[in-house]
Amino acid sequence: MIDVLVVDDDFRVAEVHAAYVAKVPGFRVTGRAHSAAEALASLERSPVDLVLLDHHLPDETGLALVRRLREGGIGCDVMMVTAARDVTTVHAAMQHGALQYLVKPFTFAGLREKLTGYAELRHALAGAATREAGQDEVDRMFAALRSAAAPAALPKGHSAPTTDLVLGALRAAGQPLSAQEVADATGLSRSTAQRYLKQLARDGRLRLGLRYGDTGRPEHRYGLPAGR
Repeated sequence: MIDVLVVDDDFRVAEVHAAYVAKVPGFRVTGRAHSAAEALASLERSPVDLVLLDHHLPDETGLALVRRLREGGIGCDVMMVTAARDVTTVHAAMQHGALQYLVKPFTFAGLREKLTGYAELRHALAGAATREAGQDEVDRMFAALRSAAAPAALPKGHSAPTTDLVLGALRAAGQPLSAQEVADATGLSRSTAQRYLKQLARDGRLRLGLRYGDTGRPEHRYGLPAGR
């Protein structure tokens, strides 16, 4: 489970963002803060994996808080979630190590894409701290964030929630599945599952393999790329 601290000066906005996070599988909100001082105190008391951080806080800017976190050795990841969209602030966020930058106002789908990319990055990094990574693995780590920043446009008749449902079934299974197995896991019809699986394979988000089933007939199976 990925623990998240939501930091926003507006109490109502913080609650909306926390509700969004709670809807994404694998994430939970463990705290809310409405100023830089509250956020710092919360992180010192209860470390988290990810901070959703507004830039405009009543006591200091979000970027100033990030500097203090780094100087204090608090190594949580940071995703800027703010209405600030000037290039100087965006560039400074990159320089301070913010992994993502989401401009307000945004939809649940927009935040979900960012969180999904972050979860994929953590999965790629799991257990890798004590070994060296090859170029292909490094590329996959960076691709996890790039895909969240610029998700592929869905073809007509496809929806983001159903796409996420299909991908979620594959992640939960931890192995390649057939269209029928995805249909059984998601409640979709086999034809709908097949349609989404084929599109995801064309987009490069899934690997397509072939296996001979119990009947001896070849069966297409779909799996996530290595490191995803």
